[in-house]
Amino acid sequence: MAEERAVPTGSSPSQPSAAAASLSEPLLVVDGLAKEFPTPEGSLAALERIAFAVREGEFVSIIGPSGCGKSTLFNIIGGLIDRFQGRVTIAGTPISGPHAAIGMVFQEESTFPWRTVVENVAFPLEIQGMPKQKRLARARHFIALVGLEGFEHRYPFELSGGMRQRVAIARTLAFEPKILLMDEPFGALDEQTRLLLGDKVLQIQQELKQTTLLITHSIAEAVQLSDRIVVMTYRPGRVKRIVDVGLPRPRTLDLVGSDAFGRYVAEIWNDLREETSRGMREAEARVRGMLHRP
Repeated sequence: MAEERAVPTGSSPSQPSAAAASLSEPLLVVDGLAKEFPTPEGSLAALERIAFAVREGEFVSIIGPSGCGKSTLFNIIGGLIDRFQGRVTIAGTPISGPHAAIGMVFQEESTFPWRTVVENVAFPLEIQGMPKQKRLARARHFIALVGLEGFEHRYPFELSGGMRQRVAIARTLAFEPKILLMDEPFGALDEQTRLLLGDKVLQIQQELKQTTLLITHSIAEAVQLSDRIVVMTYRPGRVKRIVDVGLPRPRTLDLVGSDAFGRYVAEIWNDLREETSRGMREAEARVRGMLHRP
């Protein structure tokens, strides 16, 4: 099993660096999370001793090999999975289920095909009982923020995949969550569209000072967007290390081709290659074991 390594900048896998932590109290604290799932072969440990903190307005990405428990971690934070060890707190208050302070955006298509763009974005405000004119005005504001002004009365089938994801992001932002969780929101898109949408998300995050957690398999996306990157081990998922991304802001697409950007990508890839290789070896060993069963 690979050893957990300290962050070169001096922060530990379980907490932000002392300098960063002194800037403000954490908004989100994940403390000692562990989760097991029953399987026909016995209990499967998905997460083990996961701990980190996120400050208000910070952008943190979670990256790791397939099967490391990233989505399980996010679903616990989002209140969609219970019966876990450890705790999650928002502004010091433990959460144990869906929380009004958290908004979630998923990879899967989530727009309502029978609603227009403005009706999709206004939907959570309608559920809250906000008056029609007020909710439509707020929906139009966030539609413009994600760059879809002029498409308010289009239906999802008239939009590209990237545009539909922007509708989903606008809908989540419309009810003004304290924390935005995004689970591979651009995973189904081509690399060029991912970069452009990442740039748009970064502009929105900086304008709103939105506290954001992102799950991604793309190292470049994580480096482009994040203040810090949590690198996870293969199953059971642990925090291998936390990388402080010291690139200047605002971050432009030109930065993606810089030497400094490339060094961060190479550094994180070395960690992921180690963990992915371990996962492949374990998977191959399981297959060989099944083939040799009498």
